[in-house]
Amino acid sequence: DVQLQACGGGLVQAGGSLSLSCAASGFTFGSEDMNWVRRAPGAASEWVARISASGGARDYRGSVMGRFTVSRDNAKNTLYLEMNDLEPEDTAVYYCELANGRARGQETLVTVSS
Repeated sequence: DVQLQACGGGLVQAGGSLSLSCAASGFTFGSEDMNWVRRAPGAASEWVARISASGGARDYRGSVMGRFTVSRDNAKNTLYLEMNDLEPEDTAVYYCELANGRARGQETLVTVSS
């Protein structure tokens, strides 16, 4: 079974940083593009970042560009999201998913206080 386990969320003040990771198993991680997605309280899920299977191509939603960095370690089957200069608007549950939509992982809560 595909498993995607996100962790690293927490409470941080505005302007702070957090790093999320997502451990993958049950599929050939290094062959799959991956997304980070978030869902703010009372809002729909929104795509945050995408990284290609090799890690050579990355893309971000405009509101996080320059502040968030997506990366991966295919040897460790792990996806990462480095989040800097966090804003209260970044408060959400975050999760990783296969970019083809076949599976999504457990959520981790990020709370940014003003």
